[in-house]
Amino acid sequence: MERLNYHHLRYFREVAVTGHLGQAADRLNVAQSALSSQIRQLEDRLGLALFDRVGRSLVLTEAGRIALDHADRIFGAGDELLAVLRQTSDARPPLRVGAQSTLSRNFQLQFLAPLLGDAGRSFTLKSGGQGSLLDDLAGLALDVVLTTQVPSAAGFAAQRIAEQPVLLHGQPAWMDHGSLAGLLAHAPMILPTESVIRAGFENLCARLGVTPQIAALVDDMAMVRLLAREGVGVAVAPSVVVADEIAGGTLMTAPFDLGIIEPFFAVTLPRKFPHPDLADLLAVHHAG
Repeated sequence: MERLNYHHLRYFREVAVTGHLGQAADRLNVAQSALSSQIRQLEDRLGLALFDRVGRSLVLTEAGRIALDHADRIFGAGDELLAVLRQTSDARPPLRVGAQSTLSRNFQLQFLAPLLGDAGRSFTLKSGGQGSLLDDLAGLALDVVLTTQVPSAAGFAAQRIAEQPVLLHGQPAWMDHGSLAGLLAHAPMILPTESVIRAGFENLCARLGVTPQIAALVDDMAMVRLLAREGVGVAVAPSVVVADEIAGGTLMTAPFDLGIIEPFFAVTLPRKFPHPDLADLLAVHHAG
């Protein structure tokens, strides 16, 4: 498919702004006849008239107004590109965040909290498996990936930004047991598939000689939270996952140390032009 000639588009934009072919030719330092020829070529390429002549002025047609709107955005993006690469721009594109699908939504909200409510800052959030998110990071489609595991592939930088103990949370009716072994043996468990938590839980049960009743294996912490809130069983999770339910008294936390710690990492790639918000955001959480 033949591509659009952006020289033609630039000439069109100048004529559209001035409304006069002669003034636009003077500003562009080209002959009026040459400029008129460029405009006709663009109209031929689009198959539509871009101007109506009214007296000595050129007035945009409907197609011309649409073309001008796109031209403004195209050349504005080009100006922004130059400014960003020259590091002279105050404009902040959205911070592109990837989050492992098993990651707590509450934790993601805590990480993004410094950006919330700031009209000059925005973000996009993509959820998925660690492998696909790291591919996007390597392909420059993401600025940072939030995960619970350090990537095995070389080239990535993983900063530990938080860690939380994994505990047992459930409705009070499930929690009436005097020992950790008793609770694990008699209450149905809602177990995340997240590798750190699942491996730690399985090792704990083996050490105590307990065969747990698994009510649900879940790859989404939001679903772990919902199932626990509905009384399906006892959630094996960091407290941040069910913080609202604990604060509201819907769920309670068992007073047992499981010896399981879930770390949270922000994974990045070294870049010459990192997102302007990223360093400050990582510094906030590192300091915390």
